[in-house]
Amino acid sequence: MHTNTTHIPYHIVPIHSAFLQRLRDLGIDDQSHVAEHHIAVGGEPCRDVLRRAQPGERIMLASYTPFTKPGPYKEFGPIFVMADKAEPTAPLPPSLSALGASGYLRDTFVLRAYDAQDRIVDGVVVPQDTAEHTLQDMLRRNGVRYVLVRFAGYGCYACRIEATPTAPALSH
Repeated sequence: MHTNTTHIPYHIVPIHSAFLQRLRDLGIDDQSHVAEHHIAVGGEPCRDVLRRAQPGERIMLASYTPFTKPGPYKEFGPIFVMADKAEPTAPLPPSLSALGASGYLRDTFVLRAYDAQDRIVDGVVVPQDTAEHTLQDMLRRNGVRYVLVRFAGYGCYACRIEATPTAPALSH
């Protein structure tokens, strides 16, 4: 059996900007609950900046859904974000490998592939050293629209990854 080893370009998608604005301006999360304000003890995974909080930073804990369509797989879960908009905004990591190397994800995490209807296609617990290969296999799979990365211990949302559309080749 021949396996396609073409690298699928992808990008890490930030959490919804409308969510962050509503959360910071009104203090209301995706379930219409009031968010909690905390001072970081250090190590809390902040989804807006994709890094671990430093001790003493102001953070918020709120319910978030990365899904846009209604249905049985639309789930909500707790996430930490910085209480104040990060200035200047640091670029998102360019790859899953870079995100893993930063310490944000830890050694083992979950990759969960979804289709265009926000339904689970596949899910795998992966160690950091094989995650990039597993992600590429998922993105190559017919029908996979995006992959959610989740923390292994609690199953919480870490980030979303989508294949980057490529421009069609010009024919002469």
